[in-house]
Amino acid sequence: MFVTDIRKEFYEVVVNQVRNSSFFVLFYQYFVLINCGANVDLLETLQPEEDSVFFICDTHRPVDVVNVYNDTQIKLLIKQDDDLGVPSYDDIFRDDEEDEEAGDDSGNESDGSAEPSGKRRRYDEDALERRIERQRARREWEARRREILFDYEQYEFHGTSAALVMFELAWVMSKDTKDMLWWSVIGVTDQWVHDKIPHMKYVTDIATLQRHVSRHNHRNEDEENSLSIDCMRITFEYDLRLVLYQHWSLYESICNSCYTSCSFKLWSINGQKKLQEFLADMGLPLKQVRQKFNSMDMTIKENLREVIEESANKFSMKDIRVQTFAVHFGFKNRFLASDVVHAAAALLENVEKDETPTDNFIKALDCLSRSNLEWLHLGIALAKKKLKAIQQTVASCICTNLILSQGPFLYCHLLEGTPDVKLFSKPLALTLLCKYLLKAFVCSTRNKRCKILPLIMAAPLDVEKGTVIVLGIPPESETSDKKKWVSNSNSNHFYFQVSLLKMEDRGKFLDALIALLS
Repeated sequence: MFVTDIRKEFYEVVVNQVRNSSFFVLFYQYFVLINCGANVDLLETLQPEEDSVFFICDTHRPVDVVNVYNDTQIKLLIKQDDDLGVPSYDDIFRDDEEDEEAGDDSGNESDGSAEPSGKRRRYDEDALERRIERQRARREWEARRREILFDYEQYEFHGTSAALVMFELAWVMSKDTKDMLWWSVIGVTDQWVHDKIPHMKYVTDIATLQRHVSRHNHRNEDEENSLSIDCMRITFEYDLRLVLYQHWSLYESICNSCYTSCSFKLWSINGQKKLQEFLADMGLPLKQVRQKFNSMDMTIKENLREVIEESANKFSMKDIRVQTFAVHFGFKNRFLASDVVHAAAALLENVEKDETPTDNFIKALDCLSRSNLEWLHLGIALAKKKLKAIQQTVASCICTNLILSQGPFLYCHLLEGTPDVKLFSKPLALTLLCKYLLKAFVCSTRNKRCKILPLIMAAPLDVEKGTVIVLGIPPESETSDKKKWVSNSNSNHFYFQVSLLKMEDRGKFLDALIALLS
């Protein structure tokens, strides 16, 4: 999962696999990097052959300036309307020809021995002054360059989803399909679920996808298979912010959704009472609420979203519904985009069996295909277990006061022996827990300052090796899409907000972080 040396652990592994395969002829010239490679100096890091060409479709920002201005070996696949904020070329790159010319001028002047000594001395003084002036200008330029690069590189954030970029590239070439459109929907939804983009960016991308969905639905209206059992139909929905509620009971979904759980403060007795009042206000029988959604009466399900929204407004939950998409496979299977995101993430980070990351990746990939719905249902079952573990861990941390204020940030450390702690050794699961925990803590504390503090969370990674995984998220009140994070030599090249540390170095890391942020 962790890639700390992108050359040895990533590039050379791929090249060696290709060279050892029967398809390798001379060398591998073209590389396509998806969601990696944009924010590192790729040529300096990988040291590839001179005729190697890299096509990079990466959502991580900022893009390394060398990658931006290298138009021979680096080809960036980025939407034109993405604001990269890259400094101008003259501000960060400078030719040394002037310095060489200055050296040549001084040498030529010293060769003029035929000149009178007084005149030559005056020429030498003028050359020295010019050289000193050039050195001073160069130092000023270098200081300005460091400041510009610091301002550009100090924030980490995410751009347009790579899935959406690749879909629109296929659309431009008239190669787009409905399956590809659904995968791009999943890519954008994944960014929203895991808090990689702000809500406004999500709404903008959803509007772009909605136009593509309308175009595909209109194009397929007259096709013969539009009503077949194997058909695929994507619809725009204004659905509930209740996780996996169509594959769970409504009660469990409310209890394990971050939005409703934090609004009710379900880790407290008063929160449980509020939940009962909420269910009573909706007028739904407890028997119906606690059974699986598919088994609920049709009369209740017909206008369930409107009923929940009306009651949610009374309990100050104004954003209980959100813009999203749903997919229909035939007449039976219906999934929201967020359902697939949670299922794929659960399969990708599955810790229940001793399987390799490669096996988990293949299963997560298979669950995106409509011909492998059994893997999607398995992923949903794993996602339910993960969400339950997150809810229980959040309640435990809040009730036992495990969140500590370290001055410029909040800190929480999950100890070995905590239930389901192995689950949180994975970046996506830890991200959801961290996001959920910070929101719950802000809702439960009276200290208003906590709203402007980031949260740093540590969890055991490998007990035998004595390593911990450390993740940081911005403050709950932070609305900017730029996530400030401290550069660390042990950072993961795919999750830059995640760091890998030795257990004994955790205290030093926190002390350095306090000194840096104070």
